[in-house]
Amino acid sequence: MSEPQTLKTSWLNGIEVFMQYLKYEKNYSKHTVLQYRLQLQEIGCFLQDKADNWLTVQPEQLRAYSMSLKARNLNARTINLKLSCIRSFYKYLQIKKTELVNPAQGIRGPKFQRPLPKNLDVDQMHQLLEMRPEDSLGFRDKAMMELMYSSGLRVSELVNANLQDLDLAQAEIRVLGKGNKERILPIGRQAIDALQQWLKCRGEFALPEEPALFLSKKKLRISTRQVRTRMNQWGTTQGISSSIHPHKLRHSFASHMLESSGDLRAVQELLGHSSLSATQVYTHLDFQHLAKVYDSTHPRAKKNRP
Repeated sequence: MSEPQTLKTSWLNGIEVFMQYLKYEKNYSKHTVLQYRLQLQEIGCFLQDKADNWLTVQPEQLRAYSMSLKARNLNARTINLKLSCIRSFYKYLQIKKTELVNPAQGIRGPKFQRPLPKNLDVDQMHQLLEMRPEDSLGFRDKAMMELMYSSGLRVSELVNANLQDLDLAQAEIRVLGKGNKERILPIGRQAIDALQQWLKCRGEFALPEEPALFLSKKKLRISTRQVRTRMNQWGTTQGISSSIHPHKLRHSFASHMLESSGDLRAVQELLGHSSLSATQVYTHLDFQHLAKVYDSTHPRAKKNRP
């Protein structure tokens, strides 16, 4: 077996400058930055024997790289991820080198069907949230789930929320989303009730000057893993047939809001999506719901009619 190829220093330097841009200017997470680094290192190893540096790469060389991915029988999602990284990299290089002709422009991967996000229907959400807490941790869990469904929070936004971010008088919470983008979200009445119950118990878990809104029984800020575990346990307790996880509550919030309002832009703002295309996936969920209603009610669509 041949030794893995080492990327030349000049190619590595170009990647490192881009990593600094992603980290400090785009505020991407460590995980995202690492993924970009790994993908670009792989691409650089393929290209460095064909071009002098990143700036001399030609479109046909990137097309050859794309073909090599298909020859490795990688799935369409993986191929598109790798090509997306190189397109983003060259867009950045164009900012620095305005005369650069982007060799990645027009390089596209195979089409693939994005899986639709899974959500609970309204009845299932009511079934889950009708839980009856028997201890302080139960009140905490109910408050977390009510807040996630009420405001469409990401689990990272939930666990990073601080007490000072919450304004129950104004029925809103301030969250810090991806890219350190702040947004203020409304909180529904039932979520407010659940939060008020939790705040009565929070002192059992909060050390003096503790800022975290939600805490574990070890008196530490609750972790995403703990949130996932507790929510899944409550799903089982409440008789929900499918697994429950935080993102499913966010998906349910988005799809139910869109079903009720039809306002894609408003849902985009509430979710904190930078691109409308990220929100548009919920229009497919909405259409599926409408299609089910149509199939079951329209006289010419009903199946197995006598």
